[in-house]
Amino acid sequence: MNPASPVPPEAAHERARKGVLYGISAYLLWGFFPFYFSLYQNVPAWEIVLHRILWACTFLVLLISALRRWRTMRDILRVRSYLARAFACAVLIALNWGIYVYAIETHHALQGSLGYFLTPLVNVALGACFLRERPSRLQWLAIAIAAAAIVMQTVWMRQMPWLAVGLATTFGLYGLIRKQLALDALSGLFLETALLTPAALAVFVWQWHNGSSHFGAHWQSTALFVASGVLTAIPLLLFAAASQRLRLSTLGFLLYINPSIQFCFALFYFGEPLHTPQLVSFACIWAALALYSFCALRASR
Repeated sequence: MNPASPVPPEAAHERARKGVLYGISAYLLWGFFPFYFSLYQNVPAWEIVLHRILWACTFLVLLISALRRWRTMRDILRVRSYLARAFACAVLIALNWGIYVYAIETHHALQGSLGYFLTPLVNVALGACFLRERPSRLQWLAIAIAAAAIVMQTVWMRQMPWLAVGLATTFGLYGLIRKQLALDALSGLFLETALLTPAALAVFVWQWHNGSSHFGAHWQSTALFVASGVLTAIPLLLFAAASQRLRLSTLGFLLYINPSIQFCFALFYFGEPLHTPQLVSFACIWAALALYSFCALRASR
């Protein structure tokens, strides 16, 4: 078939169907992360992040070897501009992982859910500030409602939901820089984890030497550490496959699967209390997201 020829409706439908399946699979895996991280027993958040880096890098080395993509990776490693941006992405995503695991360990899963509900609106604000994008009036209204919700919760509860704000900010900045890094998901994730691996390996060796490492101490924590590499990489690869097959507006709607599942885990599995200020804050942000989704749907049409 000529590349310029229109795609048959049946092929387009099948491509979209696969994209939806990939997207739902990615968001479902991310949504069940609170349960996964709750399985760790007395392991600090920073050590979990340490092993996510090490084992994700190990898994990606095996995957790249199986796909015979080392020649492509060598070409990428020669481009210094890739390395600088990838390192910034690596630091931001490691911070995001650390904040999220800390939120689960300290029984603040609701804040984790709130942070990922906020992320699309943070992305719009960052795009306006750094990429000269022009949000519509309704999108600016959605951002204002979300900001007012955070301020209201801070004043009402006399405590800033810094975990939620930290998650949304680090992931938003990660997405901003990652968007300017012209790499596929596999190459980008490998480069990010590879840049952090030397420091992570040094800390692991230091821990092992002084006997403070949880790796090898119990079979459960050891198995969870090793599995974290696969569970870190697979959802990102599924998401990349979905983004190649779906419109941005469709991905935007699927995005809410992840924080919605986390919200249910926080309430019904962890039993976290939902105070009135938090409920009002969530309601305001859901209203803001409804505006955001309406704008995305109208733009796609």
